[in-house]
Amino acid sequence: MTVTETRRTAPEIGQPVLEASGVTMRFGGLLAVNNVNLTVREGEIVGLIGPNGAGKTTFFNCLTGLYKPTSGQVRFAGAPRKAKSPERQQRESAEAVPVQPLTGLTPLAPKPRAVVRAGMARTFQNIRLFANMTALENVMVGRYCRTSSGALTSVLRGPKYRREEAATRARAQELLEFVGLGKSGEHLARNMPYGDQRRLEIARALATDPKLILLDEPTAGMNPQETRQCSDLIFKIRDSGLSVVVIEHDMRFIFNLCDRVLCLVRGEALIEGTPAEVQSDPRVIEAYIGTGDEDVDEDDRPQDSVEGEEAP
Repeated sequence: MTVTETRRTAPEIGQPVLEASGVTMRFGGLLAVNNVNLTVREGEIVGLIGPNGAGKTTFFNCLTGLYKPTSGQVRFAGAPRKAKSPERQQRESAEAVPVQPLTGLTPLAPKPRAVVRAGMARTFQNIRLFANMTALENVMVGRYCRTSSGALTSVLRGPKYRREEAATRARAQELLEFVGLGKSGEHLARNMPYGDQRRLEIARALATDPKLILLDEPTAGMNPQETRQCSDLIFKIRDSGLSVVVIEHDMRFIFNLCDRVLCLVRGEALIEGTPAEVQSDPRVIEAYIGTGDEDVDEDDRPQDSVEGEEAP
């Protein structure tokens, strides 16, 4: 499990952007996550590892509002933000993901829409693209949470709607270029190579203007070249000013990528530290070697099928 590659130097780590305190999740008599704490700071990449059934995805779901924790609290930097004007959207550069100034940590409502509006985005283990829409349209879907046109304005397609639609389309194209898919905008999602579908999901998540992006097994099913490209993209996202949390089973990938790593075992935090500290801890090696198939649960089982029904 020793890593020999050189990690990229992280920029100066800033103030906390996310703080999870004592997060516990029960499903009836099953204790899936037990009293887990996590702090993520500005400009930081944090890895979440653990054997199958460790509760990693369940913990992600608690952070992002899909599950309401049985106990504990998730606090996030800043309150929900107002939609940006079309003029401001057009000024945003294609080479940087816009980040809003942090305004302190506040409790986060356990609702996916509230989480996205506050500035947190995520991807999933299984691809959840709109298979019959183009790459550009998929990214535009993610952007609509930052527009302000109401139902009536959209139906009538007035001047405000047309301005916002043009700005949304322009920003979506910029994000496709940011993730390396600038020439794939008119391709149907279902026809794109698997690695491109993964990058498209990241572009759609970035379209929500997050401060923090959470990636659930972004390299699952990828070949070595695609994995390296994914690593480069995550560093690019970090370098643009975002914080990143990554679930991953590829230990070489996670230890070369992350500033800190949290290892979960059977729903509890085993160790949190630098990649060097975590990879040298004998308990981590024992946790992986000593886990059989009986520990696999539905939340942590990789799924690679393309879905066409769900929005980000």
